Amino acid sequence: MIDVKEAKQRVMANVRSMPAEAVPIMEATGRFAANDVIAPFDHPLFDCSAMDGYAFAFSEEVNEWKVVGEVAAGDAFSRRLKPGECVRIFTGAMVPESADTVVMQELAQRNNNAMTHTDVKLKRGGNVRCKGEQLRAGDVALPKGTLLDAPAIGLLASVGIQEVQVAKKPRVALLISGDEFTKGAIPQPGKIFGSNGVMLQAALRNAGIDASIVQVHDDREALITAWKQAAQQHDLIISTGGVSVGDHDLIRPTLEAIGAEVILHGVMQKPGKPMLFARLESTPVFGLPGNPRAVMVLFWEYVLPFLRAMQSAAHPRPRTEFLPIEHALKLKGDRAEFRAALAANGKVKLLADEGSHMLRSLIEANVLAYIPAELRELKTGDQVEVHFIR
Repeated sequence: MIDVKEAKQRVMANVRSMPAEAVPIMEATGRFAANDVIAPFDHPLFDCSAMDGYAFAFSEEVNEWKVVGEVAAGDAFSRRLKPGECVRIFTGAMVPESADTVVMQELAQRNNNAMTHTDVKLKRGGNVRCKGEQLRAGDVALPKGTLLDAPAIGLLASVGIQEVQVAKKPRVALLISGDEFTKGAIPQPGKIFGSNGVMLQAALRNAGIDASIVQVHDDREALITAWKQAAQQHDLIISTGGVSVGDHDLIRPTLEAIGAEVILHGVMQKPGKPMLFARLESTPVFGLPGNPRAVMVLFWEYVLPFLRAMQSAAHPRPRTEFLPIEHALKLKGDRAEFRAALAANGKVKLLADEGSHMLRSLIEANVLAYIPAELRELKTGDQVEVHFIR
């Protein structure tokens, strides 16, 4: 059995990037840039006013200017300004040729066509957004692997980009094995309501990925058929249940029966000790336990970073910080632990240590506290590693 660090290294070593596709920028939200995105134009496109006021050529000798026109956003003044001339200008409007400074209207005084101002701190270039101040044509607007969130989409739009190359979304199959699930809304004797499939679908949808559920009985031939079909039609398979070593745990035997390479099976961690990772031909397979808490924790720690890396994410792993723990803690056993916790006010508070079938504390948590196997005691104020999940 291997430790968490080695398990994560083995998993991430098997990432294969998805091919790229061009999509309109409004369809790229939540996806990752497949390559460096180059600005085709400067931003700003021209020198423009940062506020409403008056534009002119700065001079220490001039203290009164003749108003010869005005420029609104979207307009362009028809000629160069002469020394001693100015124009009324509005926020975002193009600064006329030969003008280099704008005085805000609150500090300007106008008498008919004459303008003076009282801004004693004004300098050349004041209140002007310079052409190419943020980006020059040919600059990298967004590096490869950038998450295309709202600000990133806005930046692309501001330099005239209409579509962007992104990694294709992985096609994911959720293979849910077991005969213990009730059908419909009424419990049946000995049966339980299934939650793993819908929970993983929701988690994947939150990551921008749609997934299909494949429900399979605990039957060797049915599983083998399901594996083969899923591998042909999907880029990643996630199974839950049947991954331990009991008589009805058929995940590993059926994978090996059809030639899958098992890269790891069993990790010194809590929850999720029996986790399996394999390759079925070119398709990676995560074999997660059946307990819902373990499924969710392993999704955050292993599956989601893997999916992000498949999509060329520059930083696929969760945001990590070290925070002082609010209370002392002693742990038993020899496994690393992922504990539901709440990070707030510069500290971290561990929540209830629930069993691997329970989800309640994961709803309140905003981080998972990672406590390595070699650390069995923490004093109040000791630093603990936290992985943000929200």
